[in-house]
Amino acid sequence: MLKDLTNEELVRLNIDAKNWQEAIRKSADALLQNGKITHAYIDAIIKAVQETGPYIVITKYVALPHARPEAGAIESAIGIATLKDPVAFGNKENDPVKYLFCLSAADNNSHLNALAELMDLLERKDFYELLDCAEKPSEIIDFIKNL
Repeated sequence: MLKDLTNEELVRLNIDAKNWQEAIRKSADALLQNGKITHAYIDAIIKAVQETGPYIVITKYVALPHARPEAGAIESAIGIATLKDPVAFGNKENDPVKYLFCLSAADNNSHLNALAELMDLLERKDFYELLDCAEKPSEIIDFIKNL
């Protein structure tokens, strides 16, 4: 479940980022600092986007940075980040990105239910409103726990 893969320590609000690479690095930093991924995992995300395009931009304003488990995922987790100012990732339909949900998947299956819950959240206007006005990570985590 989503509430099992995220916590207040994995939330970053109003990040300053000049470009999509910096947005990925800063949003993934929460996972790195909490032992969920390695530096190599972040590099793998950026390399994949450079090679295959902005496939991680999954809907309007939302990116789901992730890489293969073997690229440096230590433990399954989802980081939640909002950007102070949206940045372009090169996805004409869904740019600019303001919300990043950085996924660390330790295997190919254990995170799928959490992703399904996240997709449901991304259809809720009240979730985006919360992301825009939250002042503390606990506000977002409490919302997720009370679903």
